[in-house]
Amino acid sequence: MTDTTAPRRTRHRNALAALALAQFICSFAGSNMNVMINDISEDLDTTVQGVQVAITVFLLVMAALMVPGGKVTDRYGRKRCFIAGLAVYAVGALLSAAAPGLGVLILGNSILEGVGTALLIPPVYILTTLLYRDAVSRARAFGVVMALGGLGAAAGPLIGGLITTAISWRAAFVFQALVIAVIIWLSRGMADPLPPDPTRSLDVTGTVLSAVGLVLVVTGILAADNSLWLMLGLLAAGALVLALFFRSVRAKEASGREPLLSLSLFRNRTSNIGLVTQNIQWLILMGTSFTVAAYLQVVRHYDAIRTGVVFTAATLGLLLTSLSAKRLASRHSPRTLVMAGFAVSVAGIVLLVAMAAAFSTAWAFVPGLVLIGLGLGAMLTPSVTVVQSSFPEEQQGEISGLSRCVSNLGSSFGTAAAGTILVSGLTKGAYATAMITLAVIGVGGLAAATRLPRGSRPGEPGARGTA
Repeated sequence: MTDTTAPRRTRHRNALAALALAQFICSFAGSNMNVMINDISEDLDTTVQGVQVAITVFLLVMAALMVPGGKVTDRYGRKRCFIAGLAVYAVGALLSAAAPGLGVLILGNSILEGVGTALLIPPVYILTTLLYRDAVSRARAFGVVMALGGLGAAAGPLIGGLITTAISWRAAFVFQALVIAVIIWLSRGMADPLPPDPTRSLDVTGTVLSAVGLVLVVTGILAADNSLWLMLGLLAAGALVLALFFRSVRAKEASGREPLLSLSLFRNRTSNIGLVTQNIQWLILMGTSFTVAAYLQVVRHYDAIRTGVVFTAATLGLLLTSLSAKRLASRHSPRTLVMAGFAVSVAGIVLLVAMAAAFSTAWAFVPGLVLIGLGLGAMLTPSVTVVQSSFPEEQQGEISGLSRCVSNLGSSFGTAAAGTILVSGLTKGAYATAMITLAVIGVGGLAAATRLPRGSRPGEPGARGTA
């Protein structure tokens, strides 16, 4: 009898490698531009705020289209959408590499890479959930995926800085396209555990309303340093459009039609809290990354490689805890890990502010970044696993899209809010204000984490929360 165990294990390893690398490159894209601020500004004749807009729009496009991306995944198949997203992303990366101006950079990086990410990320989390059935292997697989995701976000500045200094900032986008080619090759033997469902409909009205609402809210945050009234007007308009979106969802559910997002997803208390913690975790990660990188380059005049080297501290801290996800999950509840993660991250932010004020050396940033990396690495995986494990297989598409939407909204809020505070002054005072704002939000995340169930672990009955 032929032994099929080894080929099956190889396919699973290749599939997990492809899924983890996909999360890595999408997270990398959100942070590597932070060390290219001066280079891009000079080459494309734009400003720090222009680069901030490009980064924020990329994160926003991902967030706005992540839920529709999850719906499309259910309808056309997980692997098919995964490969299509990779292809769109690669085109955007190559277009960004050849960008003659900020507008083309936004089209390639912010729009096309954002759309590609929205198509490929929901399959990453759905396939991870479906390919790994038991709680232990699933926690290990999510640990690998989240570790690579966190590594992409944390190591993005270092890798981007190395490439920018050695070659050009444009080569960093060529690097992304090459990684995409490797992912497509690793995916060739990947199997889709569930067949596509062509009967699933796509709520176009809901998609437009949710996207417009989110764009208005984030644009309002970006407008804070230009006009207070414009900011308030955009935020109010965004809130109104989002209210219309939820009204549309309720109307569709009442009439028996399938909305973009089922309100039943918000009836699970544990999942709701997990989503809040996810949002704040990525807000802290991306807000810190942009703020510290911009401050080092614009105020302290560090080049791309020196800025990237400083961020190695966060990368090492994040790797240390995120790669220990399996062992940590077997010893501690998600509640304990998330609470500890927020406490350590907030302590790291406070230390960053204090050390930057007291010392002018680059080493002053290392202890705080290490703590932030350790804290985020400890809580990224348990937050995702809590959310994904709170729903049955038939809802994995929806909850995966919602989960990634919430995380990317956190990323765009962090870059928009902390970045806007910093860009408005670009001084030590503005840097401290931006970082303290992130610390206060982190305390809010800690407060939310205390509401997670005590003692429950992913996959156990207690982890499903209450309706």
